[in-house]
Amino acid sequence: MLSRSHGPPLETRVGDLCLKNPVMLASGTAGYGSEFNSFFDVSELGAVVVKSLATFPWEGNAAPRVHQTPAGMINSVGLQGPGLENWAANELPSLIESGAAIIVSIWGRTTQDYKDAAEFCRGLPDEVIAVEVNVSCPNVEDRGEIFSHSSSMTKGVMEATNNVGRPRWAKLSPNTSDLVSIAKAAVDGGADALTIANTLLGMAIDIETGRPILGAGGGGLSGPAIRPVAVRSVFDVRSALPQIPIIGVGGIATYKHALEFMMAGADAIQIGTANFANPRVSKKVIKGLHRWCERNAVKEIGSIVGKSQIRDDSTK
Repeated sequence: MLSRSHGPPLETRVGDLCLKNPVMLASGTAGYGSEFNSFFDVSELGAVVVKSLATFPWEGNAAPRVHQTPAGMINSVGLQGPGLENWAANELPSLIESGAAIIVSIWGRTTQDYKDAAEFCRGLPDEVIAVEVNVSCPNVEDRGEIFSHSSSMTKGVMEATNNVGRPRWAKLSPNTSDLVSIAKAAVDGGADALTIANTLLGMAIDIETGRPILGAGGGGLSGPAIRPVAVRSVFDVRSALPQIPIIGVGGIATYKHALEFMMAGADAIQIGTANFANPRVSKKVIKGLHRWCERNAVKEIGSIVGKSQIRDDSTK
C-alpha cells in the first residue's frame, strides 16, 4: 500500500479540484477502477477515470479488438459499455467504497447523446468529482465526422454538457491539423480542463490474407510510440492557453515520462496502455515522483508545470 506521506509535495490542483497527486488511471485502460484494488489501494491515486459511457448500452466493435505493436498497441474496442444507469447501479458502489476519487467519462453519437449523459451524471454522488467528455467520437448526424476534429462541433458538445453540475474535462484527439483551435473551442464551450491526447489513428495488416487484423479495420494507436506526439500537443496547447488546466496522457509508463508531460505544461497525467503490462505501474510512478521531489527539493509538484515554456534569456 502507498504511504499517506506521499501526499503534500504531490498534491495537485486541476482547476477547482484538489487531488492527492497528479497520477490517474486513464479511461478505457482500467475497467471501472475497482478491479485494480486487488493490486493496490486505488484511493491513493489522484483519480480513477472510468471507461467511457453513454446513456445506452453499446456492444462495441467486432473482434479482434486489440493488436500489439512494437511500441504500444492498436485497439478498436469501440466504447463497449453497459450504459450509465447500469454502471451506476452495479459498478459505482464498489468504486465509491474503495475511497477513490472518481471521474466519469461520457461519449455520444450525437450532441443530444452527450447532453443526456451529462444530465444523468448531474444526479451522481459527490464522490464523482468531475466528468471527462470524450469528444473523439463520430457524429452520426454529420457523416461520421469526429466531433473533436471540428471546432464548432467540439464547442457545441461542451455547451450541451454544461448541465452536468461538476467540472468538465474535454478529451481531445491528436488526429487534427489544428489542435490548438479545437482546444480553444472546447474552452469557449465551457471546458474546465483539457485532457490531451487520445489515441492516434492506426492500422495493422495481415500479410497472409491482405486484410486488416482488427475487426473494425483501423483503430487507435496508444503506448510509447505516441508519447512524443502527446508531449508536443500538451506543449502547444499550454503555449496558446496558459490558464487552462491540462491533463496529459499518451505513453506514460515511468515517473520520468510524467515529469516530461508536466514540464511541457500538464497539471496532471493519466496512465493508460502501461496498465496492461503492469497494473501496479501507477504506484511506481507516484513513488518515483515523490522521490524525485525530495532529491530536487521540490516542495510542490505544481511548481514544475510548464517549466519548458520558460525561455532562458541568457542563452540568446
